[in-house]
Amino acid sequence: MIVATPRETTVPTVYYPCKYVPAELLAGFGAKVEPVSFEAESFEDADRLAHPNLCGFGKSLISFALKKDVRALVLTTCCDVMRRVYDVLNEERCLDFLWIVDLPHLQGPREVARLRRELERLARGWKAFSGEEFDVGRALASFAPPVPRHDTRVTILGAHGPESLLEVAEDSLSLPIENLTCTGGRYLPSPPPQLGRGPREGEPCEACGDAADEPQEPLDAFLDWYAPALLHQTPCMRMSDISTRAEQLGAPGQVGVVYHTMKFCDYYGFEYLEAQRATDLPVLKVETDGTRQSAGQLRTRLQAFDETLVGMNDTIKTRATRGPIHVMGVDSGSTSTDAVIVDGDGTIVATQIIPTGAKATRSAKRVMDLVCAKAGLKPEDITLRVATGYGRDAITDADTQITEITCHARGARALAPGVSTIIDIGGQDSKVIKLGEKGDVENFVMNDKCAAGTGRFLEMMANTLEMDLDRFCTEGLNWKRDVKISSMCTVFAESEVVSLVADDTAVPDIVHGLDMAVAAKVSALAKRVKATAPYLMTGGVAANEGVVKAIGQVLGAPIQTSEDSQLCGALGAALLGLEAIKGEADEAA
Repeated sequence: MIVATPRETTVPTVYYPCKYVPAELLAGFGAKVEPVSFEAESFEDADRLAHPNLCGFGKSLISFALKKDVRALVLTTCCDVMRRVYDVLNEERCLDFLWIVDLPHLQGPREVARLRRELERLARGWKAFSGEEFDVGRALASFAPPVPRHDTRVTILGAHGPESLLEVAEDSLSLPIENLTCTGGRYLPSPPPQLGRGPREGEPCEACGDAADEPQEPLDAFLDWYAPALLHQTPCMRMSDISTRAEQLGAPGQVGVVYHTMKFCDYYGFEYLEAQRATDLPVLKVETDGTRQSAGQLRTRLQAFDETLVGMNDTIKTRATRGPIHVMGVDSGSTSTDAVIVDGDGTIVATQIIPTGAKATRSAKRVMDLVCAKAGLKPEDITLRVATGYGRDAITDADTQITEITCHARGARALAPGVSTIIDIGGQDSKVIKLGEKGDVENFVMNDKCAAGTGRFLEMMANTLEMDLDRFCTEGLNWKRDVKISSMCTVFAESEVVSLVADDTAVPDIVHGLDMAVAAKVSALAKRVKATAPYLMTGGVAANEGVVKAIGQVLGAPIQTSEDSQLCGALGAALLGLEAIKGEADEAA
């Protein structure tokens, strides 16, 4: 353990990543204590110092500790990753004070006594480092009293809440946020008032046993109460008994749950599956990897989740209408940019699809001009422009924006009334959206971390087979022998296809194997939202007959498509905008 002489006369801030770190004990020595929610820009230094397979949170923690302004860090042995982080940092000797608390994973009397000894050991170490004495008054003043919440809110559960998740949630969700992740869910009971009444000269402490006993030192009395209070918090997933974690679901006022997992950490993934089964509340699963690279995907997921919780008519910004109503929906995707104009009755007036190309802003402007020209309208004739899709933020001429999740749900109701589940496969992501009885979004799941199973994946496989897309879409229908494609990674799947070609495997069999691999990926997503028939497939891949048939085979039900499947998002955006206009008109009347 590193306990160095402070470089400055001021005591440094002590950072911690685990709710079992004794922050109030350190505060009693005058330390400022802060949780770590840092995300690294890259893992270059962490990969150099530690094994590449260390989880993202561990790598971010190493990166954080290497910062010049970080001087003190206290860890716990909550999991093997934290032990490894400690070993790396101890070897690197980059901190003035580095400590690891041996955390019991049971909560019985023996474990409480063991933790108390660990806290006493830390107290001695910090005193030697800082030169400060323990003041029970400072320790007690640092407690945040636990206040049960009953307000309408969204609760964030699961693994450590990183900066990007907390920031995007604050920005994207209309409701207040309750952070009950590893670091956010740190709630201890209020200490008993007698802890603050230390022994007076010649008198024993009232809180420290019989009057005939030797009076306890304030630190000893504090630790006697503090050790069980610290250990008996709502357990994290590393504890042996996690039964009381179920109480975090369904509390009064809780209207939705965002469940966060960390890439390469299975503990919280198991709880998420159980949470889905145990509650009727909307539950959104998000995953981060210790960097800020997931912020864009988080924003789409959280905004869509917010739209399902609060409804759309109250969030769409409209403007005063004069003359005939024409609403434009623009869906800026990674591969194509689509536009639809509807009139005041919701009838489609004109549509347009163009490649997105290198500039989402430029393609959006072009498709808007083209669809207006096709409809015989001038830009000023458009009552409302609603943006959606991957590049919706880039559509500067739009009046408002809605996520593609909500827009696909509304568009699907127009294209296939009565549909229960939407399967949307676009250029670089896949979505499965489960609809409620009224056609609103009940649950959804997205795969947008890589191109696995998307249009880009299929396009690259077609190129590998030197086949145009039109032929590729039907070639797999003529298969004879079942071929398994074991990897959905685009790079590895390409290697498999090359090997199959070298073995003289029939091309229709290879294409059918690729179709079935995409279907298996979709099936996994569908199970997560408890998808049910009837199904509608949207997005550009809906034109691929082989994939559509394979998905139907795997899901055990026919998959509907529409000639306007690719326009579903843009159509939904236009219709939602029209409904918002009519809703405001009804209120005004």
